Amino acid sequence: MRILGGQAVQAERLVRAWDGDPDVTAWLVPINPRPPGILGWLLRIKFLRTVVTELTYLPLLLRELRRADVVHVFSASYFSFLLAPLPAVAIAALLRKPVVMNYRSGEAPDHLRRSAVARRTLRAVDRNAVPSKFLQQVFAQFGIGSEIIPNIVDVDRFAFRTRDPLRPNVLSTRNFEPLYNVACTLRAFRLVQDRHPDATLTLVGGGSQDDTLRRIAGTLGLRNVRFEGRVPPADIWRYYADADVYLQTPNIDNMPASVLEAFASGCAVVATNAGGVPAILIDGVHGLLVDCDDHQAAAARILDLLASPALAARLASAARASCDQYQWTAVRSRWVALYRGMVAHAPCTTADGARTEAS
Repeated sequence: MRILGGQAVQAERLVRAWDGDPDVTAWLVPINPRPPGILGWLLRIKFLRTVVTELTYLPLLLRELRRADVVHVFSASYFSFLLAPLPAVAIAALLRKPVVMNYRSGEAPDHLRRSAVARRTLRAVDRNAVPSKFLQQVFAQFGIGSEIIPNIVDVDRFAFRTRDPLRPNVLSTRNFEPLYNVACTLRAFRLVQDRHPDATLTLVGGGSQDDTLRRIAGTLGLRNVRFEGRVPPADIWRYYADADVYLQTPNIDNMPASVLEAFASGCAVVATNAGGVPAILIDGVHGLLVDCDDHQAAAARILDLLASPALAARLASAARASCDQYQWTAVRSRWVALYRGMVAHAPCTTADGARTEAS
């Protein structure tokens, strides 16, 4: 949970949702466990940190997977795929434990094209679960089967609020990495602030482009821009509650939990049509879509919303209604069915139901 991002958020929500469940006992094996004792200081050294973490992770997997009936593996792409999901799959195979690969990266088209190891691994696991139709279609292009089990959103924590009046308070919660193109958000906000001098932009996140984005904000002469840094998942709902418009401009995406959080909170949403976003946000129904890296279009759609609060209210209402399919009450049955189906076909089962482990 020290890695703040979409996978950590969904892993935390899933494990928390299973707490006290009569059918499934779930626990988390972190992909970045802290090494014991004085070895912890080695985490400060680049590259050596990776080696030490991996040497701590592997025996932890071996110990924890022994007591699982099903191994639920969260997966990103590229190098992280080799460091975290691949060892979990290999040790599960050694222990003859069924594996569901929960692949979640919007970079899947390029990753699967480049990596024969990833393709073979995804074909070898017992089941693949993906959160969006976008990823299901990508998998199919490589002859890999999968089923869709969507992300979950906590509609109690992210409580709906009607924006009346609708104010020019804009929020972004994407990390400061190139694929999320937060620079496009800043450029769009410049045009919004030209029309609404009192407009605010709150940026929640962090990453390799932090300094670059701060320089861009200064070069553009932006006012009322707040860089909030990384915010723990348990606290991020406060930023949605304070915002009126949610803007995200990634070039690559899957099924962003951030959009669902904005839906649940009642923010009007403007987003680029990257990856799987159009599968959850129909343009003109749940929000407004623009082409990737088109800051002028993004600004124009925000200005459309501010000029027509009735449009913003209609979109926000439809977006909140769509959240019903992403609540735990709807998603739980899909996971239970998948886990039970895997246990039924596993070499060994227990009599007290399905136990599962996320890693």
